[in-house]
Amino acid sequence: MGSKTDELYFVFMNFDPEYERLRADRTKQGAYELDVYLSNKHDQLLASTLEPGTYNKRFSLVIVDGFAVEISDDQANMLRSAKGVRVVDKNQELA
Repeated sequence: MGSKTDELYFVFMNFDPEYERLRADRTKQGAYELDVYLSNKHDQLLASTLEPGTYNKRFSLVIVDGFAVEISDDQANMLRSAKGVRVVDKNQELA
């Protein structure tokens, strides 16, 4: 059984041609559309995989298709098997 304590995890997604297309648009409007697209995509993944109210998405990453979320070890394991997810990694603080 995993830990019940929530910790920060980074989730990175598989190749997405729409992300690549939007990322290539260097205009202000293109940057806005990319932000909205990624935020919605990541929110939908979390909503379809985890119970509402059991996680806290901190932010989406634009430079890579990924996001940071506070979840339990069990939830991290669930995300690892979700469609479209490449890597789920616990945040490692350096001393």
